[in-house]
Amino acid sequence: MALFENVPQVTRNLLIINILMFVATLLNQEAMYSTFALFYPTSQYFHWWQVITHMFMHGGFWHILINMYMLYAFGSVVERYIGPRKFLIFYFVCGLGAVAMHMGVQAIQAHNYMQGIADGVAGAASSYQRLKMTPTVGASGAIYGILIGYAMLFPQSRLTLIFPPITLSAKTWVIIWAVIELFTGVTGVADGVAHFAHLGGMLLGWLLICWWRKRGTLFNDTQGNGLYGGY
Repeated sequence: MALFENVPQVTRNLLIINILMFVATLLNQEAMYSTFALFYPTSQYFHWWQVITHMFMHGGFWHILINMYMLYAFGSVVERYIGPRKFLIFYFVCGLGAVAMHMGVQAIQAHNYMQGIADGVAGAASSYQRLKMTPTVGASGAIYGILIGYAMLFPQSRLTLIFPPITLSAKTWVIIWAVIELFTGVTGVADGVAHFAHLGGMLLGWLLICWWRKRGTLFNDTQGNGLYGGY
């Protein structure tokens, strides 16, 4: 595709798969969601492969547009720097870290709902049922991992938001985003967003970059230049 010819290989393929999955979802949303979105393990719709496939599903135009723009803008840079093989590993490790964090939080919620059902708490049963039937979709966990990876590799890179037009270092922005995700996740201010999944992606991204650096293997199988900033 000429549109993606200047995008590095792994990032390009991830973009294409996400777009194709989104088009398929537009054509048959019910079948795509029930098969490929991520459901809680006790749900009748849960399948093991959903821990991977949900990363390529999106809930609407703005959802996929923002995620794909972030993947293109930051994923391209990170892939060129650490190489395609490591970037592919990094992407999926971050995505799986997001799943682990998200489902861990869901497990705590499910336990509380089950305890509420046993105690006769009004609404506990409906809350538990809603948890089981609510699909999770999106590449955001992996994308947030890419963001922290970018910030670790280029901590002093200057980034400017469109609105408000504030310019800060990548290191500062990623800390701000992490704090916002933690606050909104704990308080439930922005309901319907898997904030802890975002944090899980960031945590695994940070751990993996730190591990590769400690072992001195961040660039051992890539065309990277071996130079990176500190975090």
